[in-house]
Amino acid sequence: MKIDLQHGLPIVSLTLTHNNQSIILLNVLFDTGCAATVFDTDVLAQIGIYIDFINGRAKRKYGVGGTSEICYEQIIPELQIEHFALKTLPVQLGSIQETYGFDGILGIDFMINSKCKVDFELMKITFFNYNERFPLSGSRLFFAIYKKLLHPLTQQ
Repeated sequence: MKIDLQHGLPIVSLTLTHNNQSIILLNVLFDTGCAATVFDTDVLAQIGIYIDFINGRAKRKYGVGGTSEICYEQIIPELQIEHFALKTLPVQLGSIQETYGFDGILGIDFMINSKCKVDFELMKITFFNYNERFPLSGSRLFFAIYKKLLHPLTQQ
C-alpha cells in the first residue's frame, strides 16, 4: 500500500470488501494517533454496510483541539480491508467525510492487528502475510514473538 503525503498528512488508497461487493477508497488517513479505525457511513452504505443500532454502540470520538462527534462502533465480520479480514476488530462508522474530508481513518487498532510495517523512506505499508513461505537458506531468519505467536522475519 503506497503512502501519499497530502498537505503533510499520510493518505492511502485501499479496497474494502463486504459480501462480495468492493469499493476503492482513495482518501483514507493513515493515523497512528487514532485509537480506532473509522469509515464514513455514506461510503460504507455503497457496499451494504449500515449502522447497527441494536448490536453496535455509540461512542464519542475526540479530535485534535477537543472537537468531538458521535460514531457507532460495531463488528462487521464479513468486512475486509485489502486482504485482511476484520473478523473481530470493531470498526467505527461516522460522518467523517463531511467533517474531516476523509473516506476513512485507519487507526492504530488496525495497524496492530494487521501487523503492518511502515517504511517512510519508500513511503509504503506492507502487511504480514501468514501464507507466505520464508526462505530457509540464503538469508538468516529472525523470529519475533508477538502475543505468543512466532513471526519469521527476514533480515534485509
